[in-house]
Amino acid sequence: MNRRNFFAGTAGAVAASTVARSAVAALPEAHHQPGSGTAPPLVPGDGPRYNPVVTLNGWTLPWRMNAGIKEFHLVAEPVVREMAPGMEAHLWGYNGQSPGPTIEVVEGDRLRIFVTNRLPEATTVHWHGQRLPNGMDGVGGLTQPHIPPGKTFVYEFTAQRPGTFMYHPHSDEMVQMAMGMMGFWVTHPRAARHPQIAPVQRDFCFLMQSFDIDPGSRTPRVATMTDFNLWAWNSRVFPGIDPLPVRRGDRVRIRVGNLTMTNHPLHLHGHEFSVTGTDGGPVPPSARWPEVSADIAVGQMRQIEFVADAEGDWALHCHKAHHTMNAMGHAVPTMVGVPQEDLAQKIRGIVPPYMAMGSRGMGDMGAMRMPLPENTLPMMSGDGPFGPIEMGGMFSVLKVRRDQPAGDYRDPGPVAHPPGTVAHEWTGAPPPQAPTAPGAGAPATPAVPQGHHHGGMDHGAMGHGTGGTAR
Repeated sequence: MNRRNFFAGTAGAVAASTVARSAVAALPEAHHQPGSGTAPPLVPGDGPRYNPVVTLNGWTLPWRMNAGIKEFHLVAEPVVREMAPGMEAHLWGYNGQSPGPTIEVVEGDRLRIFVTNRLPEATTVHWHGQRLPNGMDGVGGLTQPHIPPGKTFVYEFTAQRPGTFMYHPHSDEMVQMAMGMMGFWVTHPRAARHPQIAPVQRDFCFLMQSFDIDPGSRTPRVATMTDFNLWAWNSRVFPGIDPLPVRRGDRVRIRVGNLTMTNHPLHLHGHEFSVTGTDGGPVPPSARWPEVSADIAVGQMRQIEFVADAEGDWALHCHKAHHTMNAMGHAVPTMVGVPQEDLAQKIRGIVPPYMAMGSRGMGDMGAMRMPLPENTLPMMSGDGPFGPIEMGGMFSVLKVRRDQPAGDYRDPGPVAHPPGTVAHEWTGAPPPQAPTAPGAGAPATPAVPQGHHHGGMDHGAMGHGTGGTAR
């Protein structure tokens, strides 16, 4: 099977081995969500009450109750995901999206999860971080048979402890996770008051992902190990990532899972937070400390909490600079300080739309609207009230407003800054020129230690970072 048939030609593979009608009749509905916006929280209609999560650019999977068992239906299948306006990716996911829908349950719930495989190859589902029977752990070949294309398997276990978890395949894992197969899982505490889990007014969640998609193409390179060019939250990149709107004074929880191939220092502007939970459970209050950045390693879940007491539009992003860019080219030469005007003028005589870039840094790209290959995003994009935001990838905005209604997750638009609170150009007298230090500007004469001579091999030439060579 060639690459095109492997990723796109799935209809025949599924039709050759369909689920029997009698089995389909007994299954709960397989809800689908093809859109890319943030869905409102799914408020439970019965059972224990809890404050539901909001999945950034995602949704929560509905369920049905059957004789006291909460039943879900996941469908593993190829999906088309808009990563940001102007770019779509051909991925694999669940129920119409990548990542799949968030699963929300309550501590002590008895669960039955049906998984139908509409991929062209076998798969499984591992319930990352869950305490469950070994045969339900989802490791193909070790704890269960692989799920063949066209078949439906069922997992049954009890949600034993509250926390922040995820699900993903343990079958051809490198390919399937590189194609976007993963989803979020939240288990809420059953008790109305939990000693280590505080009630919050806003509870957001998203997964960190990485993709390698060539400009102009739509399918990720599945064999990439480190050189990814798209860093995403829930398969979206800025400016396609929705903001996080909250009411001033809300206690906010943000749950994050990392299924990329590297760590991510998540940084929040304008507020301090505490890490209150991991995929191992709640962090005791005595073990918490204030932070503005939290490093999230590969395969980890972290939940952070803070009181949103500072009104404004506050950046939330990965602090690795190249993770806040889109479709980076790793072999682009550094052109900072290199004059290109004469060369650009000559090239425009042959290629009229040519633009010289990078001589003053890469920030100019945020304002340029140069031609791009089809289905390719600019490296930096997004517009703010003061001009280009010059970001991409793992970047969003926490929008704190005093008048944001409770339960309202609509984007309130740009913040209205009070007069005199925005950085602006200084138009007064220029600052006095700093005095020149004695001897400044004279070339430094390196000291030669006694016993060393310029004629032979010297230790300075072999030192770190000198750039010297032995003479």
